Amino acid sequence: MTKVGLRRLALTGLLSFGLMGTAFAQPPATGLGQSWPNTTDVSASPNWHAYVFVLGGIKYVQINDLNGNVLGAVGTSNGQFITLPIGAFAQLVSTPQQPAAVSTGAAPAAQPSTVYQDTSVQVTATPKTDGTVTLIATAMGCDPIDCNIRNQ
Repeated sequence: MTKVGLRRLALTGLLSFGLMGTAFAQPPATGLGQSWPNTTDVSASPNWHAYVFVLGGIKYVQINDLNGNVLGAVGTSNGQFITLPIGAFAQLVSTPQQPAAVSTGAAPAAQPSTVYQDTSVQVTATPKTDGTVTLIATAMGCDPIDCNIRNQ
């Protein structure tokens, strides 16, 4: 085969591979921090909305109320969590590595309810008597020692 023939074959292979990748690609979910993001509501409860975004191996879980108000969000990967600075009650979000930044001192107005759960994370919401909502994110299916999670 000539050099020109090898180049054409290599170019055809690369183009075919590139086109195949775009055929299987799904459009990314967008709208983290928005009331009605461009993704599916995956809430486990009819009283809340839960949206999941994945970027760079990190899963972001956002919780909204029924009116679309963003309450809070967490990022998680490999049993590690971070509270995102979005939502009306971002300072009331607890994770295994980070307790809530503030405490309202209000009593629970209802039992905690699971808003989102998959094989790696569970998020619960607890309405409080002062109108606030606390969110608690925990790791699922993970030995706390292996996941380096402190007990709260």
